[in-house]
Amino acid sequence: MRVDLFDFDLPDDNIALRPANPRDSARLLVVRPGNDPELADHVVRDLVDFLKPGDALVFNDTKVIPAQLEGIRHREGAGGQQVSATLHMRTEPDVWKAFAKPGKRIKVGDRIEFGRSDANTCLLGSLMATVEEKGEGGEVTLRFDLSGPALDEAIMGSGHIPLPPYIAAKRPEDEQDRKDYQTIYAREEGAVAAPTAGLHFTPDLFAGLDAAGVERHFVTLHVGAGTFLPVKADDTDDHKMHLEIGHVSAQTAEALNAVKARGGRIVCVGTTSLRLIESAASEDGLIHAWSDATGIFITPGYRFRAVDLLMTNFHLPKSTLMMLVSAFAGLETMQRAYAHAIETGYRFYSYGDSSLLHRMPR
Repeated sequence: MRVDLFDFDLPDDNIALRPANPRDSARLLVVRPGNDPELADHVVRDLVDFLKPGDALVFNDTKVIPAQLEGIRHREGAGGQQVSATLHMRTEPDVWKAFAKPGKRIKVGDRIEFGRSDANTCLLGSLMATVEEKGEGGEVTLRFDLSGPALDEAIMGSGHIPLPPYIAAKRPEDEQDRKDYQTIYAREEGAVAAPTAGLHFTPDLFAGLDAAGVERHFVTLHVGAGTFLPVKADDTDDHKMHLEIGHVSAQTAEALNAVKARGGRIVCVGTTSLRLIESAASEDGLIHAWSDATGIFITPGYRFRAVDLLMTNFHLPKSTLMMLVSAFAGLETMQRAYAHAIETGYRFYSYGDSSLLHRMPR
């Protein structure tokens, strides 16, 4: 499909720079597909009104790490140069893939001393890595001198939260972001970006869902920095999807299959949990235990196997996530929903408002 079909104009005023407070006071656009799509304006705390006893919410419990590192590149015969790297996928206890800037000047064999803002100023202690591989688009493979928990601790001390580019371009990261850019149920460290639909949940909202008989289940997909990469191809067939590491336990798969068997619905909170569940599901709709890297790319025409509803924030134009929601609820439905959201002042992107999408009838 043509990528420009998923384009739209968004005024800057619609981009949220801070989350709603309290979190569940954010707006919620409920979307029911059809020839004349039904669009209903609510708030997130109303979510319980649209779910039934026996339905199951699926959350991504990944935890954002401070994966943005600043440092100095060292090379024999050359002076130090300031570089930055955004870690996006761990492949070994001491190895991370990262997007580096300026990527063109980095070579295999370079040593990078993270934790320094220039050749003389140490930030919070240095962390050394060697460039082992160099890929396209500034991607590099970094092997650190530290490994395992020791590396985790060093990254926590040297790095900072990699806010999405559309926020970072307007204001710097601050201490409040370390709290705001994390779900209240985050527990498995490894994400570079938050599963932002989950940012809207509060203990009060969880209590209301529990009282209504709605189940909660957790999967883990470590969101990578590739989620912010633009689609540069003109046609979706020419886009290469980034990989992300995910896990679905046997216990969770069994519980979700039981929900479907008794007529309940699977409601994914966020595109990350949807992509993982669909990766773990077979053609017959059964969900299996799963642990692997997924590069699933969902565009209109995809036949959903297991997911019935999707709660998700509003996405970037021409992004893979805009394509995913268009596959789920229908392209024309989402075009109308986004036009309504823009016209009525919904807040977009990571810290913005949310939507509850019903799946387009098969």
